[in-house]
Amino acid sequence: MSEGDSVGESIHGKPSVVAAFFTGVGTVYQTWLDKSTPFYVVRWALTLLLTAIYMIRVYILQGWYIVTYALGIYHLNLFIAFLSPKMRAHPFRPSRTRSSALSSGGCLNLNSGKSSALGLALHSATKGIVIAMICTFFEAFNVPVFWPILVMYFIMLFCITMKRQIKHMIKYRYLPFTHGKRTYKGKEDTGKTF
Repeated sequence: MSEGDSVGESIHGKPSVVAAFFTGVGTVYQTWLDKSTPFYVVRWALTLLLTAIYMIRVYILQGWYIVTYALGIYHLNLFIAFLSPKMRAHPFRPSRTRSSALSSGGCLNLNSGKSSALGLALHSATKGIVIAMICTFFEAFNVPVFWPILVMYFIMLFCITMKRQIKHMIKYRYLPFTHGKRTYKGKEDTGKTF
């Protein structure tokens, strides 16, 4: 590999201006994302507000039904991924253990419960809404379609997918939500000693 063949490097081996810019933007974005983590109510409110703005925009403009349909399918996939149990180890990917995370210089995610999965789904949903909103500013994405067909197809797809997911959850007795720590009843105290 010759000098400058790596992605993001200039001819002299130093990072290019574009790569440095996007690295800086990514760092600032991640910093703000990390700072907003404790404020889950605000993040939910922001996502709901963006959803309402997007829906009002599509309603007023009377178009971009394909973009809205794609956004709905994306949100359905996020919802299914949230409901699905996390696999311990993927057959094609080695699991990331504490020693491998620390030895590779990475960090171990200590908050790996369902709350982080919900936070990840919320973040992904918000990014999807923002991307769909940006698409509504370009006429190229305003493909003329008969929207009732898309609504019926989405409802059909949702019902079929949820039926399969609910059957899977019932079969394996899986609930995606936790309601606190499980308590067990021991033997009743009769007051007698040995």
